[in-house]
Amino acid sequence: MKAEIINIGDELLIGQVVNTNASWMAEQLTLTGFPVIRVTVISDTRDQILDALKEAEQRSDIVLISGGIGPTNDDITKQTLCEYFNTSLVFDEDAYRDIELFFALRGMKVTPLNRQQAELPAACLSLPNKLGTARGMWFEKRDPSGRKVVFVSMPGVPFEMKELMVKEVIPRLKNHFNPPFLYHKTLLTQGIGESFLAEQIARWEENLPENIRLAYLPQPGLVRLRLSGSGDNETTVRRQVTTAAEELQSLIPDYLFGQDDDTLEAIIGRLLTQKGQTLATAESCTGGYIAHLITSVPGSSNYFKGSIVAYANDIKENLLFVSPETILKKGAVSEETVLEMAVAVQTQLATDYAIATTGIAGPDGGTALKPVGTVWIGIATPGEVFARQYLFGDNRERNIRKTALQALNLLRKSLL
Repeated sequence: MKAEIINIGDELLIGQVVNTNASWMAEQLTLTGFPVIRVTVISDTRDQILDALKEAEQRSDIVLISGGIGPTNDDITKQTLCEYFNTSLVFDEDAYRDIELFFALRGMKVTPLNRQQAELPAACLSLPNKLGTARGMWFEKRDPSGRKVVFVSMPGVPFEMKELMVKEVIPRLKNHFNPPFLYHKTLLTQGIGESFLAEQIARWEENLPENIRLAYLPQPGLVRLRLSGSGDNETTVRRQVTTAAEELQSLIPDYLFGQDDDTLEAIIGRLLTQKGQTLATAESCTGGYIAHLITSVPGSSNYFKGSIVAYANDIKENLLFVSPETILKKGAVSEETVLEMAVAVQTQLATDYAIATTGIAGPDGGTALKPVGTVWIGIATPGEVFARQYLFGDNRERNIRKTALQALNLLRKSLL
């Protein structure tokens, strides 16, 4: 059962709006058991829409469309759908009542343009939209061979599209096509690159059952390993994926930190809470990014006391009491400096644990001895202080992200 996505909108083509709809829709289809074979972005023109629909019909069983069904003159998708499905617009009383209620709740009256939103193709099944005025439209069509293809048109506004997908489209697609059960399990790794991971688990991956696939999903600082299993028997598929995940965990225990939706910052929060202990950070090259990640977790005020962003050397000296002699002889980016930073912030903020970072994020500032991407991370615990050096590369944003995740993972291991 193959699916594809058509996103309509000039704003997507010129880069004015990032096409987040496509990735979210594709994820939902895949999780439901409908593999997505193509995503197409087209302009708001009749010919482009007709061509995209015709091509999609030839290769896919499900075609999801978003965009172009608003109330303004540039929204021509409804009229073009009427042309493609050889039908016409009719006034839908149920849709109009919903539109009236939508505006009444906001203290407004329905305008003639908004009233047009209740005009829908006669050949479609109307799907209620509780968050807006543009209804979803479900069409079914048989191709020349007799194969039935489902087309669903939805608003381009992301929160309206998502509501329709979750409440109407996905349940109807599951009932209509009865896809095989699909189960995913994701293992999260840090501290090892994608290619090195692949080498370590190559033999295990080669022996996976035919109905289980492994996907490598790298991003700066970590790699997600997603196991996907499919089959008619839910119990069997879950057992197969769970067994495969346990085998994988045993192969790379040093690099695993969580599963599925876990984050390092949330895991650290749970560990500190369980221990009744506290944390502070002293950040140079990361500029407060570690503190940002930590405080993005609800309840972090219970264990995170604060941060000193010591970007300049005089701040390192005056607020973190790093010795001027240390900076002069060893440099701001050094083991000695980061250790002094970690101890100082742990002492100053009276915490059990502390993270310190100093490095050359880039793109400038590197030397032959300390190239761009050189980073030192220091960890202070109740019983010891230690530091690790890393060389992350020449991209500033990635270096900051990698440093933060590496620091959090070092702390996680210390907490364990």
